[in-house]
Amino acid sequence: MPKPAINPEMSSLFMDFAQYFELSLAVTPEQKALVYSVRYSVYCEEFGYEDPDAFHNNCETDDFDDQSIHCLVMHKSSGLPAGCVRLVTVGEGDGMPMESHCKGSLDEAFFNNFENKRATMAEISRLAVEGNFRRRRGESATRFGNTSSLHFAAREERTFSLIAVSLFLAAAACADLVRRRDCFAIMEPFLPEILRRTGIVVKRVGGDFDYKGVRAPYYLNIDEAVRAAPDELRLCYEVVRSQFAEVLAPDGERKASRGQESSPLLQPGMISVA
Repeated sequence: MPKPAINPEMSSLFMDFAQYFELSLAVTPEQKALVYSVRYSVYCEEFGYEDPDAFHNNCETDDFDDQSIHCLVMHKSSGLPAGCVRLVTVGEGDGMPMESHCKGSLDEAFFNNFENKRATMAEISRLAVEGNFRRRRGESATRFGNTSSLHFAAREERTFSLIAVSLFLAAAACADLVRRRDCFAIMEPFLPEILRRTGIVVKRVGGDFDYKGVRAPYYLNIDEAVRAAPDELRLCYEVVRSQFAEVLAPDGERKASRGQESSPLLQPGMISVA
């Protein structure tokens, strides 16, 4: 199967993104608070998906957070959080968040292939991008679009579309490192198209359903996605994976940092794992 075509400018766009943003695992209480604050801002205040009065300290949380690996994108010059995502891992007999939302919409024949294989499964969820880093001049408001309250140069602004993509890459890298290579996600219609344009192809595994808007379930096998990715995207993925591996053990627990051999894939300052 041929690799998806990629815009010839994509490589330089990823380089520009690394100049303006920092991607990290959210492992400290302070980092996790930033993750939850982004979710509160987007899900509660901006779009009204959740009741803001149900949460304390302007932090949106749920019962799955304790069994999740969280990732965060920070805007370097302002020090503001720009986006977040989590990877929810489950044990045998446990359900993923999506299962309670899209029952009846899932392709049961496909999903049954993973019966008694919960140890290989995970859900990518709570992907959110702050409004300040989502809308370019003249664009409409969507949760993952490409800002007005802050002032950005045009070159910087054009990288905003990669925030959601970088978060998806981060979640995929986490899944790879903790051996959860069968990933599921509930997505709005436009997100699979955004991912496809950068070379990430997800498989639709069910019909549309209404959950705070039109959604559908999707599936991604990490190994297959990495093999099929364009060279530029795979390079970025390997950067993320290599540096996350310094602190993320196969069981999802943080481990002590250790030295590693230098690699041409690693660009200092692109990824933070503090």
